[in-house]
Amino acid sequence: MKNVFLVLFFGSLALLPVSAEVTDADLSKLPPAADKKGVTYEKDIRPIFEKSCFKCHGPEIEKPKGKLRLDTLPLVLKGGDNGPNVVAGDIKKSNLLHQVAQIGSEDEWMPPPDNKAKIPPLTKEQVALIRAWIEQGAK
Repeated sequence: MKNVFLVLFFGSLALLPVSAEVTDADLSKLPPAADKKGVTYEKDIRPIFEKSCFKCHGPEIEKPKGKLRLDTLPLVLKGGDNGPNVVAGDIKKSNLLHQVAQIGSEDEWMPPPDNKAKIPPLTKEQVALIRAWIEQGAK
């Protein structure tokens, strides 16, 4: 009976959402952080997300992909199905950065290479600004 309990308990842990999971992304492939100081979501990052991400993760979407919304700072920091995708100050745990930089598993690249809206990948400058934002505390 004790073994059955342990199997059920530990097996149920696999069902919990994983937050800030570290991916297999090669961080050496990231561009260096932008030199800009005082990067904020509202001023610098939201315009990038609005242009490239809102079609799937914006306020007009009834069921955003992965339950991830990117139109407000609190929603970005909350994350989606897999928990937080941005960890302030920690680029290693900020999977959103890996996804928009298109490093790591191609299945997780954002925007997806074959997206219907034909949204191009973010530029190195945009990724560098997102990296700087995260490193500066994701404010």
